[in-house]
Amino acid sequence: MLALAAALLASPAFAAAITVQKPWVRWLPAGLPAAGYATLVNGSDTPVSLVGARSPDYGSVMIHRSLDRGGMERMVMVNAIPVPPHSRAALAPGGYHLMLMQPRHAIRPGMRVSVRFEFSDGSTIDVAMPVRPANASG
Repeated sequence: MLALAAALLASPAFAAAITVQKPWVRWLPAGLPAAGYATLVNGSDTPVSLVGARSPDYGSVMIHRSLDRGGMERMVMVNAIPVPPHSRAALAPGGYHLMLMQPRHAIRPGMRVSVRFEFSDGSTIDVAMPVRPANASG
């Protein structure tokens, strides 16, 4: 019976749909918005999207994307970040990222902030994201 349960849990149908790897937050001084980065890995046969995030450490968390338009970089809010089956999506400087706004307490490099990632399949993943200084690149 235990062998059957182990085999079922190891099968692709029971594999974790998504994992969050290499999470980190780029801190900015004076309560300015911080940016959250990570790699989302979809190990399933089904497409999944990051559709939201929240944090007890920040009053607001939004999904943004940096775009270069004619030499001018700007950020736009997006509703979702798709993660195709057996693929990954990067939240990285210069691309998709989380905007962490309105810190609820003093946050500084060396700390960890809690972020709950919310996905289109209804799953959530709680992640402790290390806070790095403003000049960090990954």
